[in-house]
Amino acid sequence: MTDLYPWICPKWPAPQNIHALCTTRLGGVSGDPFDSFNLALHVGDNEQNVNANRKLLIELAQLPQSPQWLSQTHSDIVIEVTQRFKSTPEADASYTFQRGRVLAVMTADCLPILLCNRQGNWVAAVHAGWRGLAAGILIKAVKAYTGDSKDVMAWFGPAISQTAFEVGEDVLSAFLSNWSSAKQHFLSKGAKYHADLYGLARMQLQSLGVEAFGGQHCTYHEKERFYSYRRDGETGRMASLIWIAQEN
Repeated sequence: MTDLYPWICPKWPAPQNIHALCTTRLGGVSGDPFDSFNLALHVGDNEQNVNANRKLLIELAQLPQSPQWLSQTHSDIVIEVTQRFKSTPEADASYTFQRGRVLAVMTADCLPILLCNRQGNWVAAVHAGWRGLAAGILIKAVKAYTGDSKDVMAWFGPAISQTAFEVGEDVLSAFLSNWSSAKQHFLSKGAKYHADLYGLARMQLQSLGVEAFGGQHCTYHEKERFYSYRRDGETGRMASLIWIAQEN
């Protein structure tokens, strides 16, 4: 899939039948402070504007069906998508082996991670904030693949960078309880730390033999392009989507 302005398409060696993209805040109909391509219904934006943006997403990205949105709670819940849910499921990651099922996660500083296998018959989307990463949601998502994890690859969408992500001792402790090597991804700043979400996710993937791509953006510093909850508080959400084409 070629770049869809003003969206981002992953640059990774995924099979040709794997389609993926990440929206930005540009190109929609929502007004300030959600301007303009907000895709979240839970942030206080006008519902009609959100639905118009979602319809525009389906049309412009030529999605095979409406995305399977999730009710994200910073959990470690990973679900399989085999059919349309009657209501929005509570989870922070989803996966499927089915063609045409569009998986989606929404973010505004947390790290969106898209996964696929080299055979092109499995995809996953992960919402990875620090709580989810510390709880092991990324590990669980990769292990949902029934084959060899070394056949899985990952793409990191835009997230808050280490320079902007100040956290407390509790965040460092949450990671150190499971990964002794996590400390290298925290910079000490007095009583606080600056955490590297990209580095923490890459560390976990490397333990499974999964190669990761992307991770060049900062939602906090790139104000014109991305939403950032930490920067603005009241703001919209971008979406990262992945699906298996219905025909090769």
